[in-house]
Amino acid sequence: MKRNDIKALKEKTDAQLTKQLSGLEIELAKARLEKKAMKLDNTTLPRTLADDIARVKTELRRRELLNK
Repeated sequence: MKRNDIKALKEKTDAQLTKQLSGLEIELAKARLEKKAMKLDNTTLPRTLADDIARVKTELRRRELLNK
């Protein structure tokens, strides 16, 4: 994610974040399979996707704690 995408996470709704999270998890699974099959050109892609997933989960958790 680029810096502007990270800042935009705060403006998205919970539904949008959940949808983005599920998409990222699917991409991560595909990237891991391709890496094991030695078909992935960018070998850092799984780690990057995992970092993006963590960012989205962090924002969802932050909202959950603020709403209590």
